Amino acid sequence: MKLDQFLKWKGIVETGGQAKNLIGEGLITVNNQVETRRGRKLFHGDLVCFGNIQYIFSVSDT
Repeated sequence: MKLDQFLKWKGIVETGGQAKNLIGEGLITVNNQVETRRGRKLFHGDLVCFGNIQYIFSVSDT
């Protein structure tokens, strides 16, 4: 699953445009690194953070 799709799926954003903005502004981290690629593929165990909210991506999420 791509990062922008994950953000929509988890309800962090409602649209792809909102996801693009959050990611572009450097507000999302993956594995404690700022991620600016909205198409970044997530792998099992990746830690996605927005503010103080943390999600661990699982292959069962797809």
